[in-house]
Amino acid sequence: MALSFFQRLSRAVIGKSRVDDDTLDAIEEALVESDMGVDTTLKVIDRLEERVEKDKYMSFDELVGLLREEISALLEPAPAPAEARPYVMLVVGVNGVGKTTTIGKLAAYYKSLGKKVVVGAADTFRAAAVDQLVIWAERAGVDIVRQQMGSDPAAVAFDTVKSAQAKGADIVLIDTAGRLHNRVDLMNELTKIRNSVRKVLPDAPHDVMLVLDASTGQNAFAQAKEFARATEITCLAVTKLDGTAKGGVVVGVSDRFHIPVRFIGVGEGIRDLEAFDKEKFVAALFNPENLK
Repeated sequence: MALSFFQRLSRAVIGKSRVDDDTLDAIEEALVESDMGVDTTLKVIDRLEERVEKDKYMSFDELVGLLREEISALLEPAPAPAEARPYVMLVVGVNGVGKTTTIGKLAAYYKSLGKKVVVGAADTFRAAAVDQLVIWAERAGVDIVRQQMGSDPAAVAFDTVKSAQAKGADIVLIDTAGRLHNRVDLMNELTKIRNSVRKVLPDAPHDVMLVLDASTGQNAFAQAKEFARATEITCLAVTKLDGTAKGGVVVGVSDRFHIPVRFIGVGEGIRDLEAFDKEKFVAALFNPENLK
């Protein structure tokens, strides 16, 4: 079983009374192994080094407290969603990260808040994506707009927003293609979807959410880089944080790309999606049981 960040940290520095270069090196290694990324890790180490410069002697608990503060400072909560009605969110991400599942969970989450939700199956190139979204929509008890396989994703997005308007919906969640394809093709497709949505609502989409799988480690950074180049990502949803020792990727991606985290997935059930709480999340890095 993979060690948690806290277990790595404990093994690195427990029993040491002095924060010296060896201690900082050990902490740096623990941060990198948690998939926080080199750039973010060095930022944390530099800040930690500045803070302990005056007092090299401190307890383990004091050191952990400083680390928690520095990691928390790198995480900015996502701003509140736009007040638009309907509020339109495009959901992007590669196949296999839990994108379609996350949309189903989002639909259930917003419905639990008393919102009327419509989802759009605009990932029309993969039959399983449409079929899976239909199942999740049924579980969540929300309406879904779909067309035949191979249909124009932009047309599906257009119909979804039009349908949402007609039904007086509050929330629109649109699934998009998750193929690993040429960046220019990805940009063109997302631009077409954005333009088609704006024919109905000029200020939409109000958010573009990138779904990342925490267990993929450094691949999550590569995916964030490609999608950030192709479109403006406004928030993140990070899946599979239950049982993974790689929670540092949340901090690293958010810090490196300046994208706030809005939701985290902590299980397979339809209710296993939580609005991101950075204090709870940082606490969970040091005690993974807090995520369960």
